[in-house]
Amino acid sequence: MRLKNVKNASNIINESKYVIKDFKNNKGKWDKEFKNNNPIKIEIGMGKGDFIIGMAIQNPDINYIGIEMFDSVMARAVQKLDDKYIPNLRLIRMDANYINEAFEKEIDTIYLNFSDPWPKKRHAKRRLTSYEFLCKYDDVFKEKKVIIQKTDNINLFAFSIEALSLYGYTLKNVTLDLYDNMIEGNVATEYEKKFNDKGVKICRLEAYKDK
Repeated sequence: MRLKNVKNASNIINESKYVIKDFKNNKGKWDKEFKNNNPIKIEIGMGKGDFIIGMAIQNPDINYIGIEMFDSVMARAVQKLDDKYIPNLRLIRMDANYINEAFEKEIDTIYLNFSDPWPKKRHAKRRLTSYEFLCKYDDVFKEKKVIIQKTDNINLFAFSIEALSLYGYTLKNVTLDLYDNMIEGNVATEYEKKFNDKGVKICRLEAYKDK
């Protein structure tokens, strides 16, 4: 992914009421941040925010947190929120490797949308559905574990199916062509819109684990 620099990206992020700067202080206490006990769902690698913003608007009784590590990308998402009031949405500028520093047994669902496929074998541990990341997620999930993935990369999708299955997840609603098997309430990411317009097939799965 080639990133375009956004002028004053850091300032844009720091001035946003949606961005949580000291996210470590909210670990285990996100219910106090949202001032309710509604379910909390997070998107790791939120990009320019189309998905997480759309989901928060569509589901006001669910809390959403978007995570993104690149300033310029997050700044684009923040700019879309200038004229919006979405009380059930927060954003964190963070590397996913440190997800355990932000949450503790309080997340209901993790969304992984068009994550970096890290195609080289030696980089497999960096994939967000790798064994290493699945172990990290164990510490952030509240009770039942739910991971929902969308990707255009068939190799990453195959890797994810194997990794999730071996880790004990049950897979449901698996499709190699989302737009031929559309899920009710689907909210498209910016990448998803572009890929679909070009005729690129989108893979999707839901993974569930009780313990």
